[in-house]
Formats: sequence, C-alpha cells, structure tokens
Amino acid sequence: MLVEILKYVSVYLISTVKFFGGPLTGISLGLSYVETVLFTIAGMMTSVVTFSFIGKKASVWLSKRRKEKKKPMFSKRSRGIVKVWKSFGVTGIAFLTPLLFTPIVGTIVAALFGASKKRIFVHMLWSATLWSFVLTFVVFEFRHLALGFF
Repeated sequence: MLVEILKYVSVYLISTVKFFGGPLTGISLGLSYVETVLFTIAGMMTSVVTFSFIGKKASVWLSKRRKEKKKPMFSKRSRGIVKVWKSFGVTGIAFLTPLLFTPIVGTIVAALFGASKKRIFVHMLWSATLWSFVLTFVVFEFRHLALGFF
C-alpha cells in the first residue's frame, strides 16, 4: 500500500514541476494509464493554483534576479512568449504550457500578462487534461522507447 502511494506521489510531484515527467514517471513505475493521467493533471493544477496566487510576486522576484545576474531583459524565448500572448492570449499560453513551458512558468506568464485567476484555472485545466491524455497515450504506446530512458 505504501509503495503504491509513493508511486502516485512521485507522478504528482514531478508533474508539478515538469508536466511531461508525469507520464514518463507513471509508465516507469508501472501505473495504469488512468492513474498516470489523473496524477499528472493533479500535479500541474497544483502548480497552477499555487502560482496563480503568487504569479506577479514571482515574476517581480525573477525580474530582480535577472537584473542581478545581468541577463538581457528580452531573450529569444521571452519574445516568443510575447508573440504567443499577443496572438492567442491565455489560451495559447495554456495550450503550450505542458509542451514548452513548465506549469510554473506558464502560470506566471499568464498572471503577469493580466489574465484573471479564473481564466488561468479554466484554460490550464483543459490544457492539462488534453495533454495528459495525449502524452500519456504516446508514452504508453511507445513504452519500450520510454523505458529505455530510465
């Protein structure tokens, strides 16, 4: 029983930081498709809820840290993020979060650009659900390749 709980917690915690890690961890630990999908969604949404409340504060901290390290304000990545925001808004950021960003970065970006918490929750939830089903399916279908990484 404790071993199963630790497996669930592992998928959940990895998904709070890096979404794609959830399906990879689930398959490597022998969880079912449904278990992996649910704990991957739960992990991402925990980050979304947490960082939607502290998103603007986190972005101020990150900006200050960037200045201290004398990094340029605009990078190729940040220009791309702005381009996505201008073209698609919170929907585009949510769609790309599991693939290109982390749940933390995607949520902070949406909060920084002024999306309401409700819009962030709704869009990140459908995105987490969609990509969890898709990516977990891909990992399960190609498990022989995925397990080669572990």
